[in-house]
Amino acid sequence: MKNYINGQWRDSVTGRTFANINPAQTSDVIGAFPLSNADDVAAAVTAASSAFKAWRLMPAPKRGDILRIAGDIFTRRKDELAAIMTREMGKTLAETKGDIQEAIDTAYYAATETRRLFGYNAPSEMNNKMNMSFRMPIGVCGIITAWNFPIAVPSWKILPALACGNTVVFKPSDDSPYSANIFAEILEEAGLPTGVFNVVHGNGEAGSAIVEHPDVRVVGFTGSTTTGNAIAARCGALNKKVSLEMGGKNAQIVMPDAEIDLAIHGVLWGAFGTTGQRCTATSRLILHAAIHDTFIAELTKQASELVLGNGLTNAAAQVGPVINERQLDKILSYIEIGKSEATCVLGGERDLAGENANGYFVKPTIFTDVERTDRIFQEEIFGPVLSVAKATSFEHAIDLANDSAYGLSSSIYTRDVNAAFRAIRDVEAGITYINAPTIGAEAHMPFGGIKGTGNGHREGGWTVFDIFTEWKTVYVDFSGTLQRAQIDNY
Repeated sequence: MKNYINGQWRDSVTGRTFANINPAQTSDVIGAFPLSNADDVAAAVTAASSAFKAWRLMPAPKRGDILRIAGDIFTRRKDELAAIMTREMGKTLAETKGDIQEAIDTAYYAATETRRLFGYNAPSEMNNKMNMSFRMPIGVCGIITAWNFPIAVPSWKILPALACGNTVVFKPSDDSPYSANIFAEILEEAGLPTGVFNVVHGNGEAGSAIVEHPDVRVVGFTGSTTTGNAIAARCGALNKKVSLEMGGKNAQIVMPDAEIDLAIHGVLWGAFGTTGQRCTATSRLILHAAIHDTFIAELTKQASELVLGNGLTNAAAQVGPVINERQLDKILSYIEIGKSEATCVLGGERDLAGENANGYFVKPTIFTDVERTDRIFQEEIFGPVLSVAKATSFEHAIDLANDSAYGLSSSIYTRDVNAAFRAIRDVEAGITYINAPTIGAEAHMPFGGIKGTGNGHREGGWTVFDIFTEWKTVYVDFSGTLQRAQIDNY
């Protein structure tokens, strides 16, 4: 496997590689990928900088035509790519197909938006003068993403960036690199000009080189809060635009008037879908005291029936492995912390039964009697671990939900319309679901959070184009005289 730079597949100048391992079957090595350095990044940035000169001048709807074709190719290769993704990062095939569908939706949406990159015009305060504004491309965009959505999350950044007339240097996670190469193949087949899109594989060394390169004008990052904060600090020092999508500790509230079966299905999907490895995963469940015990009894029963397994070999699998040994150890250590803080009513250990012993499988784990000061209530675990707290009122539930350093997603189950609208107003999060789990974002709506989750930007929908464009204001004075604005006007 190679880097994709200036339309060519290349080895790293370092000659070093890293192995891409199937987390469900660790003896399965998918391939060796380049462990790139700053020289590889520089070659990609040079190609992207050169390609930007012509790409920015292509009419935006023509760029959209290419993205629409890319959407068609993603559709054609959906099953193939889903199998690749399941093999390299562990999600079930149903989930990886959904991952690709997000890219398909984003491709078609971004293609349409190339005809809607509207500016704002306003009347001038002067005679015979017009005021206008336009969205302008920025230049080379450095895109750095996580492994859990190897196609969807990159598409949220890459496709709008291209639609706006920028060029891209993309560093995927070293836990899911193969999907990025398919992304490059698809864009090339769609007719993207040489050098407009480049892929550089590697670890933090390559990522740092992208952030540091003077010709990278904007950085889009999805990953841990620790890494994101470090990138933000460097981009601040270098006066670069940066968009961060980081961690979450998302809460689902269930009130006594909720449809209980629906709420149980919601938390099962929110907490254990993608093995809990989503920034929007339901990692905290806040139950009203009036329903707590009966809810927990049924929740643990249904969670215990979830089938863990390799999505490629077990058609019944509902929960896949965690991504790697490092994350496995982190999750198991948090489970031990939880056992010292609260009551473990389900799971609490690695799954070593049958074929699952060959992968990084953790049993769905539920803790009750969790207090707001507990680490498992406050800290992001990023695994199939659910912390359950008890609330005595609606106000108490909202207070518990807001007691977090993060603010990405949130959920409340209630049939009281007034309570629903109060939650919409009062929950501190970028996303709130009513009678639905904390996961399930749609490509045409803004995505992002507040507090420790991000830095104010929103991917998805129309708002993502604010990340990848700069505003140019234009004044056209056809008066034939010098008009000194506020001096002559007032």
